Amino acid sequence: MSYVAQIPRVLGGVLRNPDLRRVELGFAGFNAAEWAVWIAMLVYAYGHGGATTAGLVALVQLVPAALFAPVAASLGARYRPTRVLAAGYVMQGAAMAATAAVLLADGPPFAAYALAAVAATAVTITRPAQAVVTPALARTPEELTAANVASGWIESLSMLAAPALAGVLLAAGGAGTVFAVMAVVALASALIVAPVPGPPAAGGGPAFEETRSGLLAVTGEPGPRALVWLLGVEALAIGALDVLYVVLAVGVLGHGGAAAGYFNAAFGAGGVAGVVLTVALVGRHRLAPSLLGGLALWAVALAAIAAAPSTVTAFLLLAAAGVGRTMLDVAGRTLLQRIAPPDALARVFGLLEGVSMAGLAAGSLAASGFVALAGGRGAFACLAAALPLAALLALRGVLGSDAAVLPVVEIARLRALPIFAPLGAPALEALARSLEPVEAPAGAMIIHEGDAGDRFYLIADGEVEVSRRGEHVAQLDRGDCFGEIALLRDVPRTATVTALTPVRLDSLGKDVFVSVVTGHHPSSRAADELVHNRLERATIAP
Repeated sequence: MSYVAQIPRVLGGVLRNPDLRRVELGFAGFNAAEWAVWIAMLVYAYGHGGATTAGLVALVQLVPAALFAPVAASLGARYRPTRVLAAGYVMQGAAMAATAAVLLADGPPFAAYALAAVAATAVTITRPAQAVVTPALARTPEELTAANVASGWIESLSMLAAPALAGVLLAAGGAGTVFAVMAVVALASALIVAPVPGPPAAGGGPAFEETRSGLLAVTGEPGPRALVWLLGVEALAIGALDVLYVVLAVGVLGHGGAAAGYFNAAFGAGGVAGVVLTVALVGRHRLAPSLLGGLALWAVALAAIAAAPSTVTAFLLLAAAGVGRTMLDVAGRTLLQRIAPPDALARVFGLLEGVSMAGLAAGSLAASGFVALAGGRGAFACLAAALPLAALLALRGVLGSDAAVLPVVEIARLRALPIFAPLGAPALEALARSLEPVEAPAGAMIIHEGDAGDRFYLIADGEVEVSRRGEHVAQLDRGDCFGEIALLRDVPRTATVTALTPVRLDSLGKDVFVSVVTGHHPSSRAADELVHNRLERATIAP
């Protein structure tokens, strides 16, 4: 199939999962609000003090966000991550609404800047929480990749559409109107994701300790360290380009300032075009080649602009750079999600969020340094050289990441069960690698009452009916389990389980299941409680 023909398949897979659909819709609203208010505040600051003020306001928003992001990530471990996701949207909406009130009332600019910084800081809650939620909601590793691809599409489309929407709202009512509308959008995102149960809290300690452990999880392993480094360099390059668009338009090609906006839009359009290529990532085990290929395309496009700048070639080459950035971002974030320790996932992505915010700020400063050092065209050459150099420094870690992929979807599914939730990360990983997939069509009898028990089952997708002596006892669906009573009590199957729909199951052999559960006291206690409750309520699973 062509890449374009695969897009409906990828989107369809995500949309058919109701929880993932809600999370992605909320993320779309979040991205629109994030980009629109960022542009609106810079326009407002420029109008009140010129380019210097706009640059300082950008730093005022980015620096607190960079410092807060690792701390915010600890919330996704200490509390149910879907609740953290919804709460983050509420905080963003409230801060945007307060900023809108100051702007619409012609209040003091410093108050508007401070409140906008609060909104930008609250933004850092979203991506770490979503990084934890998505593996737990995905039914297969392929669906997890598809969800990340869809998130990349949303971000790329937002980079193109949100500035246009912000422009319309700025023309209609100014920056205050942008903040007011986007406050509503952020609160709508909170309402959309609120019904999603998501995984339980992984647990955690004080925020400082969680931040420290996240730092150790990244710096102590070559794979996560390399990927956070490269994704941070990506943010630096984007921050640098925000300045270099103006340099290219005015200083190199002699156009007006409006051309800088068009160049920015070309980069965003390339990112949107790049979504067509990201469908190739779905189902692919090796993602490092796509990541490095995207980075190489970005670097070559920037080098070509430095070598032979013209208006037409600049548009085409910036679009190509946007394609490369999308490939780098989607592949890099998906790979990091695959290899980061599951119990530290929120903290790792929180650190990445902080590094990205710092990278955007550092990129603006680096671009000024490149221009001072090598001139307008030379600045593009410097940035083009920085990308492959960064890749070379992290090459071994990136290549090693593909060989160290964790079964993150299966781990998240196991952790959602009270029986396995108390297990440590190494035990969960080993258990996830022991799972054997089982598929059954609708109407198939999975286990039969009276048979000897040999396996434990966890429902990955679909619905089953539990019956005893021909009478309905219970209906189980995704995330539920069955088969534990016969294994733990060493008795024949106490009920029959029949597939009501096509089902996909994860199964564990008797020896593995019994040794893991009975060998860990909290798990054994949780299993006994599950068995007791089912027998007591007559919702008996075999």
